[in-house]
Amino acid sequence: MTSTVPTAVHEEQHAADTSAPPLTMFGPDFPFAYDDFLAHPAGLGSVPATEHGTEVAVIGGGLSGIVAAYELMKTGLKPVVYEADQIGGRLRTAVFEGCEPGLTAEMGAMRFPPSSTAFQHYIELTGLETAPFPNPLAPGTPSTVVDLKGESHYARTLDELPPVFHQVMDAWNTCLEDGAEFSAMQRAVRERDVPRMREIWSRLVEKLDNQTFYGYLCDSPAFASFRHREIFGQVGFGTGGWDTDFPNSILEILRVVYTGADDDHRGIVGGSQQLPLRLWEREPDKLTHWPRGTSLASLHPRRTHRPAVTRLHRTAGNRITVTDADGDIRTYRAAVFTAQSWMLLSKIDCADELLPIDHWTAVERTHYMESSKLFVPVDRPFWLDTDEQTGRDVMSMTLTDRMTRGTYLLDDGPDRPAVICLSYTWCDDSLKWLPLDANERMEVMLKSLGEIYPKVDIRSHITGSPVTVSWENEPYFMGAFKANLPGHYRYQRRLFTHFMQDRLPADKRGLFLAGDDISWTAGWAEGAVQTALNAVWGVLHHLGGGTDPTNPGPGDVYGEIAPVELPED
Repeated sequence: MTSTVPTAVHEEQHAADTSAPPLTMFGPDFPFAYDDFLAHPAGLGSVPATEHGTEVAVIGGGLSGIVAAYELMKTGLKPVVYEADQIGGRLRTAVFEGCEPGLTAEMGAMRFPPSSTAFQHYIELTGLETAPFPNPLAPGTPSTVVDLKGESHYARTLDELPPVFHQVMDAWNTCLEDGAEFSAMQRAVRERDVPRMREIWSRLVEKLDNQTFYGYLCDSPAFASFRHREIFGQVGFGTGGWDTDFPNSILEILRVVYTGADDDHRGIVGGSQQLPLRLWEREPDKLTHWPRGTSLASLHPRRTHRPAVTRLHRTAGNRITVTDADGDIRTYRAAVFTAQSWMLLSKIDCADELLPIDHWTAVERTHYMESSKLFVPVDRPFWLDTDEQTGRDVMSMTLTDRMTRGTYLLDDGPDRPAVICLSYTWCDDSLKWLPLDANERMEVMLKSLGEIYPKVDIRSHITGSPVTVSWENEPYFMGAFKANLPGHYRYQRRLFTHFMQDRLPADKRGLFLAGDDISWTAGWAEGAVQTALNAVWGVLHHLGGGTDPTNPGPGDVYGEIAPVELPED
């Protein structure tokens, strides 16, 4: 799940050079090749035979938890998965009651960049199919309408938008180049040039950690025009608005654009939740200790996960004792916590000794982005009809400053039922309609879209009740994902590096934080996978195991690629 991020034209220029290495989410904070680590025939590691069958608690059944559990199972350990709701977390795919089977709504993550190569490993492993996602002005998007201050602009490509949008695009590219060494960093990411990447990023982290996104724009002569900053904030120049991210750290934004994380998005055909569900049922070909045919599901009684965790505390020094909603109490030598970290402050009764005090501080300072979506099923992709007077599509993927903000048109062919994401909003825009139920939200959004498309009767095509989500109101999430504020780099570093526990006191080891919540790229599935793999390495190391010498893990090379460490005095 991500906010929409403008893609710099630098990436378009590189795309024409087929000899250039592909962009991947490799660094810049921790440049470890997770994709190569996963692909290596030696596997991710092992534990001593005496540890085979040892239970490891995995708290949270989202993508990170299921990936961690799946990989721990392959090494001969026995994951015990706890999940408060349903497997998938924010990979949540909803269906429309009473409508044709196959119509789905992606309530959380719905689009993924090809640079998410560790995430792509599991897509391929589970045999899932992907298709281009209809972002504004993307090649597979029939048309886009940008509606600002009551004026609509129709375009099939960026070139068809008025000159002011090109000026905004040029300003963004200029301020990235002048203030963040964009070309040099992206070249280093492509070439996996770790020394060059670390040289640039160390300089930028020290310089920019205290800077907001908006402040960064204002400091650039290229964005001297308030009008340009306003347009950029409301609709970007093709892939979406940025104003809800303006208070966040500019480092959060640079991580995304450097790695092409908002380019060439694809969606999973049939819904993203299939990925964790398939991993839950998958029987790996190569297993240690467990008989062939073992899956995560088969390791759990009745093939279902344990319920919500209600209490976490330490016993016998460094053991992790877990109490669940059924009142069951179990103690583990190792546990992986993948739920959003605020759960440790609210829903779960936690003892202070669970984490070091500096990590508790980092958890408490976590800042979440709110996000809401509203979907309706329709009889067909009527938006592809041609307006006889203008020759244009009667309706388009829409970016606007009205209440809807982003409207996405999703279909599987001209003669089949389809889905409209009437509205996709963030932060203050999301909070504006938090008190409304799904039908009330639909009325607001239909009114807004009716002002943009007065000749289109959207309501006449709706075939079922709307479905909606406000992630800030979800009891086990309280927000869509974390976004660091200025000055939060040190907190982020503590949480991400928690898997490295040799320097922690013995009574603070054994619990490993994971999930996109503690990754450098919160809101991206790649971050969920990467931190899961960090936690797997941590558990194996904690239980006396390790990696094959030919395939060192993230902890084995940590000293060479550790994130920048800023002074705290």
